[in-house]
Amino acid sequence: MKVFVTGANGLLGQHLIRQLVEEGKFAIHATGKGPSRLPYGQGNGVTYHELDITDFKQSQSLVEKLSPHIIIHAAAVTQPNDCAADKTTCWKTNVGATRTLIKAAQKTKSYFIYLSTDFVFDGTDGPYDEHAIPNPVNDYGESKLLAEEMVEMSGLHWAIVRTVLVYGGKVPGGRPNFIQWVKDKLTAGEKIKVVNDQFRTPTYVEDLAKGIILVLLKHAKGIYHISGKEMCTPYQLALLVANVLQADDSLIEQVTAETFKEPAKRPAKTGFIITKAVKELGYVPVKLEEGVKRVLGLA
Repeated sequence: MKVFVTGANGLLGQHLIRQLVEEGKFAIHATGKGPSRLPYGQGNGVTYHELDITDFKQSQSLVEKLSPHIIIHAAAVTQPNDCAADKTTCWKTNVGATRTLIKAAQKTKSYFIYLSTDFVFDGTDGPYDEHAIPNPVNDYGESKLLAEEMVEMSGLHWAIVRTVLVYGGKVPGGRPNFIQWVKDKLTAGEKIKVVNDQFRTPTYVEDLAKGIILVLLKHAKGIYHISGKEMCTPYQLALLVANVLQADDSLIEQVTAETFKEPAKRPAKTGFIITKAVKELGYVPVKLEEGVKRVLGLA
């Protein structure tokens, strides 16, 4: 079975490709902007294609040429501040490229799995299940919601996997995520300010990759919320990192979101209810402390 993956060089992409390889039943076509950062050469069932998904002609041509059975579209501009600063690139990448891939998938009759976000919600009454009504508060969320709607109206066999605050070990070429950032600062003895008025259900990247593969293997259709079970604030998560490291948690100062005056508004309380994924897919995430220990190499 032929699987086409966008965003293969990113944190999720690299873990997802590895798990697809371990499944041992897929011919994997991995795509990313720039040279491959995947730790695979030839012989693992992985073929890497350098692809800028905003080159719509090239994207459509490659999908039609490969005619994959499954498309997993994970590539996106995911930083809300980046989307606020450069709306053109945000919408071209998150909406335009998705539209192009959908058109190609319609020709190849591919199963389409789209990666989305908790930021499609406004954060007024989280945690959210799949029936909750989206109402994004920033450009990032708006762009992802519009792309979701295009997927739903595509006529394809489709699934949308939404996730929350993904964390994991640093991958080649990737930027440090929150856990790594906290570790680096505390290890260096530096003080940090972390918000304590935003609530999320953080997602271990290995769990997210497993969730996507469960969707794929079951050929599931619809929206699935894939995240951890435990709700916390970034401040509480930072304290957990300090506790696991046995580091000085007095270096961590709790602040409100207003402290940073960021260009993109964040929803106050999102997080997911994952009952559907547990019941229909058999999805079981690790506990938050276990995930943090794994990222820090302590489990």
